[in-house]
Amino acid sequence: MSAIEYQIQVEQAVGTLKADLPTLFEKDISYDIYTKGVYFQDPVNTFKGKINYRIIFWTLRFHGQLFFTEIYFDLHGASQTAPDTIVANWTVRGTLRVPWKARIFFNGYSTYKLDENGLIDQHIDTWDREPGEILKQFFRKGEGANPG
Repeated sequence: MSAIEYQIQVEQAVGTLKADLPTLFEKDISYDIYTKGVYFQDPVNTFKGKINYRIIFWTLRFHGQLFFTEIYFDLHGASQTAPDTIVANWTVRGTLRVPWKARIFFNGYSTYKLDENGLIDQHIDTWDREPGEILKQFFRKGEGANPG
């Protein structure tokens, strides 16, 4: 693969992420920008393989629709930060399907590492707070939480 072909593939990956991420709680993402053995890690999950990657996004949609009256993935930006790296900055916010309408809100960023063909081979999410702190938001009344 030439340097030009590689850069075109990276730009396609960035464009696909910009299109997919804002609607990941509503519809499936495109998986053609990922390698078969893509590695994923966030503060609660670690796994390898495109099948498992598909499952995590299905699970996000399923739980988002089941447990929330509204949930959003606000993408603030996605860009190539190094020849083999894409970084996306985002916020997850929503309202739980509970009588007290608890709100969830946290920021994070996704670091995507690319293989020699410009495909995403690694996706690591970093959150601005611990999972337990996010879970505590479920028990607070919605009025007191950061509305986003």
